Amino acid sequence: MSHEIVDTTITTLGKASIDSPLLNGQQSFIDDADRILVKIRKLELEADLKQEKSLTCFELAGPRKKIYYDASKLRCALVTCGGLCPGLNDIIRSVVLELYYHYGVRNIYGMRYGLQGFIPKFGHDVMDLSPASVTNILDRGGSILGSSRGPQDIDEIIDCLERMNISILFMIGGDGTLRAAEKIADNILERKLKISVVGIPKTIDNDIHLISRSFGFDTAVEVSTQAIIGAHNEAAGYPNGIGLIKLMGRHSGFIASTAALAQQDVNFVLIPEVDFDLEGHQGLLTALEKRLASRGHAVIVVAEGAGQRFFQDTPEERDESGNIRLKDIGLFLKNAINNHFKNRNIEINMKYIDPSYMIRSLPANANDSVFCGFLGRNAVHAGMAGKTKLVIGRWNNHFVHIPMQAATSQRKQVCPEGELWSAVLEATGQGSLKNT
Repeated sequence: MSHEIVDTTITTLGKASIDSPLLNGQQSFIDDADRILVKIRKLELEADLKQEKSLTCFELAGPRKKIYYDASKLRCALVTCGGLCPGLNDIIRSVVLELYYHYGVRNIYGMRYGLQGFIPKFGHDVMDLSPASVTNILDRGGSILGSSRGPQDIDEIIDCLERMNISILFMIGGDGTLRAAEKIADNILERKLKISVVGIPKTIDNDIHLISRSFGFDTAVEVSTQAIIGAHNEAAGYPNGIGLIKLMGRHSGFIASTAALAQQDVNFVLIPEVDFDLEGHQGLLTALEKRLASRGHAVIVVAEGAGQRFFQDTPEERDESGNIRLKDIGLFLKNAINNHFKNRNIEINMKYIDPSYMIRSLPANANDSVFCGFLGRNAVHAGMAGKTKLVIGRWNNHFVHIPMQAATSQRKQVCPEGELWSAVLEATGQGSLKNT
């Protein structure tokens, strides 16, 4: 995966000239000149220096001594968009508490049901957010604000922000949401409005470019390992038992790969980035038959976006956001495996598990909850400093500001020649499932 970026400059609405209220506390501050290198490998750095390239750096996230907004006059809004993900309520709580207690902001609003909340025709009420309203939300999954999919009119959204006199908009969502946030921020700048748009990247699949870790991923892997344990116990408990688990991962196999390494009872991992064959001397079905003959049971983990080429003759469908609706590779494999062994008069015991929607709506685990706290607080610091068109990300063990355009320029995927997939191949021993 390339880390080349055209520009990492962060857009600001104007000069930050107001003393931060955090100056009264025991707070360390970040200067805009503080940077984190994008590349840290010695060979990459040496190659750039030899070619006289400037080293690409991200702006370090954190509180600034000078802020742009007067907190006593400030109104802020939060919105959660797209699919549910563990940690959404943790992000909301973190943003609200940081704004309220540390910056003294008293007018904080939650827009209900994603971008629909800005559009009058849907009639969704605005939620007043305060410490009291977010105190007990960490143990609840989903989002207290609700969510929705699909685009809404950009001008109507900005008109709503103007009517409500909002100065900072926090948008929590995946790549589609971040692309919408970039358009909103661009139109705001064209109108010469002083409204900051700060993105907090949400993808349970961990597939946003230049984001080394996304919230909810740790929880997803943890719960997925429980599904693997159950599938393995079921498979081992019956003759020729097969446990088949479908996990999240539309375009990237990070959850499937990481869960398989965390619970090494998996014999086959199928992800979107690595093609495989069903039939043939090296195909999955032949490998599975050999595994059952030698060990008597098998566990297969498949990411939801794997093997979509097997549905080429099926009409394409799209969801409300314009994303291609994936065909169900889990049920496809279940039927293909059952038919394969039935045709050979080999009795098998198949157990199929799909925990996807349960995982998406669970509360965050401890690691994700802590991580969400940092993301939310750093989003507030960025917004209060008058920065816009950025997302808060984790890179090289630091929280940084990443331009929205850079984060949405491409998708992060598992590298078939990289360390993660090599470890999966070693742990499973599955080898190539492609006929040569």
